[in-house]
Parts: sequence; C-alpha cells; structure tokens
Amino acid sequence: MKNNKKITIASHLLVWIFLFSMPYLLTSQQEGVNRIIAHFWVPLVFYAIIFYTNYFLLINRFLFAKKNIEFISINVLLIVAFIFLKEQNEIAFFQELIRDKPVNKDGEGGPPFQLFIYMQMLPYLASVLFSVAVKTTNRLTKKEAESKEAANIKLESELQHLHYQLQPHFFFNSLNNIYSLVDTSPEQAKKTIHSLSKLMRYMLYETNMELVPLSKEIDFMKRFIDLMKLRVSDKIIVNYNFPTKETGIQLAPLLFISLIENAFKHGVSASKESQISINMTIENKKVLFIIENDNFPKRTDDKSGSGIGLPNLKKRLELLYPNKHIFDITIKNNYFLVTLEIETS
Repeated sequence: MKNNKKITIASHLLVWIFLFSMPYLLTSQQEGVNRIIAHFWVPLVFYAIIFYTNYFLLINRFLFAKKNIEFISINVLLIVAFIFLKEQNEIAFFQELIRDKPVNKDGEGGPPFQLFIYMQMLPYLASVLFSVAVKTTNRLTKKEAESKEAANIKLESELQHLHYQLQPHFFFNSLNNIYSLVDTSPEQAKKTIHSLSKLMRYMLYETNMELVPLSKEIDFMKRFIDLMKLRVSDKIIVNYNFPTKETGIQLAPLLFISLIENAFKHGVSASKESQISINMTIENKKVLFIIENDNFPKRTDDKSGSGIGLPNLKKRLELLYPNKHIFDITIKNNYFLVTLEIETS
C-alpha cells in the first residue's frame, strides 16, 4: 500500500515537471521568460489547482454523491474565476504581452470573443474531465481490490469450514471402524490409527498454507481413501492411481477431497455392487484428476457428508485458478464422471 502511494506521488510529480518543462522545448529563444510564465506556467498552475480541487474534494463530495448540478456549478465558477485572474495577471504584470497581441480583421487585439472563450475554457474542462477519469479509475481499482480481498476472505472462511465439517464426522466414523477392527484384526487397527493420526495432522497443521506440495496432497488422499474403504462393504470396488514420482508441483490444499468424499457419498450402495475409480496424471505442470463412480443420489433429507459440495469447489477454482482450470461434470446412464484439470504454472 505504501509503495503504491509513493509510486502515485512520484508519477504526479514527473507529469507536472514534464509539463512545466515543455515551454522551453516548444518555444524559441526569442520568446522571453515573461511570455513563458504568462502563457504556460500561470495556466498550468491554474490547471493543477482545478485538477486537484476536483480530485481531492469535489468529485467525492458532489459527483460521486450524485450532486451533479452542484459539481458543475462549482467548476464553472472556478473556471470563470481562473480565466479572469489570468487576464488580470497579464494586464497587471505583462503589459508588453498585451501590446504584442495580434490584431484581428476588426482592428481589435486577439481572436474573436467566442473563439477566445472556447480556447480559454477548453484546457480547464480537460483538467476537470481528466481528474474525473483518474479518480473514477482509482475508485474502480480500489473496489475491485476490495472485492477480491472479500472473495479471498470468504474463500479462506469456506476452506476453514471445510476443515471443521470434514474433521468431526470423518474422524468419528474412522474411530468406529477402528474399534470394530481391534478384536478381529489388531495389526490392521494399529496401522489404521497411525494413518488416521497422520491424516489429521496434515489437515490441522499443513493445509493452512496457501500452497502445499502435490506429493503431500496425494499422500493425504491415499490415506483418506483407505480409511473410507473401511466403511463400505465388499461389494464396493475402489481403485485409485496417483503419480509416484516427486513432481515439484505445488497447489492449493484440499481441492480434490470434496470430489472423493462425494464419490463415497453418492457412488456406493449397501445392496448393489458399485465401483469408484480415481485417476490422477501430470503433464507439463498440468494436473488432470478424473473420478468415476456409480450414481446413487441421496434423498433430499439426507444430511450426511460435509455439506461443502461441488458448487463451493467450483467457486474456489474460479478464485484460485481463473482461466487456468477445466472443471467438468457428466452424468450418463447412472454413472457420474468428474474431470478436473488445473494448470499450476
């Protein structure tokens, strides 16, 4: 924020230094200092006053407040006052400039009155319009930044909500499954407890980062799938395939977990055979994640699952990877297919 403010101040200074230097570049050596001051510097000072009066005061107080008549009236008064002051300044301090003014066809000094007014007012109007344009641009930029910040805060809140929703029901269901293994398969129960502890540690302490290594996310998904498999019957076939080599890719955490959880929620049946297939491939820093499962829609009154769902994932992807992802859902012949491609570079 401070750097942006310094850059803005420096750019304003450079513009005005350039404008005040232009007369020396555009005028000949015969033209004296008085002429340069009268015709260039004094108007530039007035233009600057008009610009910054609007920029810091009038635009916010009147134009953005929809008080257009007051805004126009004050600017007209200011412009008339500055034109009058400029003429009085030339009369009082630069008499030779008045004597040197060209004579028109009517024998009068200077251009016709209408043309004089037009030429005098035009630069002041340009200063007002330029001030409005700059202020409006800054306002839109600020609103866009605030909107983006609000979206990021909402995104972080939703991710935190995902943590809170996913942890309790998954944790307790896993504990119930482990409890059932204690008598029948003690060694399996020990391994499951160890896997659950690693999974929970990852969720609690490592997913708060903006980006996480893909390898850790893969390890998390494998443990999650293995624990979820304990909850389903032998009629459910679960296959998964993930990259085994270190890719060096980093991406936002917990992007795929809702898809996997959704597959276990809607893709299994207690009485019918069903299958869940999960596949992830890497190509040129692009992560392609495909998950397929049978489709057994839950009843509308079924509140199981995290409640985060696919719409929230879509929202996260749009905020985190704008124009860098493909998210496609296909339902055909009672089969559910999700394709998610993310460009991480």
